[in-house]
Amino acid sequence: MFDIIGKRNWFFLFSGLILVPGLIFIILTPVTGGKVGLQFSVDYTGGTVWDVQFKNTNVSIDQVKAVFVQNGITDAEVTQDSAKYFTVRTKDINLFPEPTPVPPTPTPNASALASASAAAGSSVAASPTPSPSPSPAPSTSPAPSASAAASPTASPSPTPVPTPAASGNGQDGKSCQRQLPTEGKLANIAAAMEADPKIGPIACTRQTTTVGPIISNELITQTIELILLGSLGILIWVGIRFGSVKFGATALVALLHDVIVVVGIFAILGTLFRVQIDALFVTAMLTVIGFSVHDTIVVYDRIRENKTRHAGEPFDQIVNHSILQTFGRSINTSLTVVITLTALLLFAGASIHYFVLALLIGIISGTYSSIFNASPLLVVWQLWEDNRRAKRLAAIRGPRRA
Repeated sequence: MFDIIGKRNWFFLFSGLILVPGLIFIILTPVTGGKVGLQFSVDYTGGTVWDVQFKNTNVSIDQVKAVFVQNGITDAEVTQDSAKYFTVRTKDINLFPEPTPVPPTPTPNASALASASAAAGSSVAASPTPSPSPSPAPSTSPAPSASAAASPTASPSPTPVPTPAASGNGQDGKSCQRQLPTEGKLANIAAAMEADPKIGPIACTRQTTTVGPIISNELITQTIELILLGSLGILIWVGIRFGSVKFGATALVALLHDVIVVVGIFAILGTLFRVQIDALFVTAMLTVIGFSVHDTIVVYDRIRENKTRHAGEPFDQIVNHSILQTFGRSINTSLTVVITLTALLLFAGASIHYFVLALLIGIISGTYSSIFNASPLLVVWQLWEDNRRAKRLAAIRGPRRA
């Protein structure tokens, strides 16, 4: 029988070797001002993202970035994916002109119209026979002509910045969307790219997104609140479910292990390959948290059953039996999810590539922490309590014997 609990220090050491590098890069994120560590997308920092593909397959990242620099945008970051799309990210949110507000058109009150209609109907009913009106007296002088009414001025209406979506052909010959901006700085940049024979013409566009700083700050706040509330709810529920705070606390430690592993790996990838964290990353983290706790609860439930069946046995042996009994189920459940996520990672679109990668890392880490971290930590806590209780009893019995 494999003694997982007996080798728990080796598993703790392995977890530490994974966690420490990630923690270092996470801490370096605020220290270096974002130059090293986590790289946040415009969802969190605010800015503009533009995905564009050119018919010319020889366009380089430096050429695209040079056009932005020529138009006064020096902080543009340009990357290229496997589909030959150039993704331009900049903190400038003023690439589009602000739409002119449309003044509200006054509308007549419906109740006033109804009362006026009723009054008109009653007056007609009161005098059914119209009285003959006297003919107007001849006038010797011509009546003054009515002054011409001023022509109404049309209210300004906002003009849509992008042109209506038009179909084009990408570098692979397939039909794609071609929607170019017509106003603002981005329209000038698009026109400069189209006119440059080394870059243009533009074949396809994939997205044009602008996020303001207020929305990004709200998203950061909501992200922190979601993770904290989810973790607190899990701690309370697991503690109540198993009747001990030890179960809830150790499950939360395993959960934090998985969060740090995923965030730390993305901090390293952000430093080396400029991989950015977007809004989908939060969804991936919440999914990982739920999966990790689900796997931990399966092991804890078997521990609770075996405590009743094998009363009197050492607690560490009970936990080791429980882990081995649920080991096959945990591996099989996780393996089916890993196979699905691997297929998505290899064949899905680029828009969810890093979302799937975060899920894949989190599921593997959650399976490992549920088996090799959460349950061994529970044993360490229980043995610490038993030793503490034994010392108290020894201290009480010592003076009595004397």
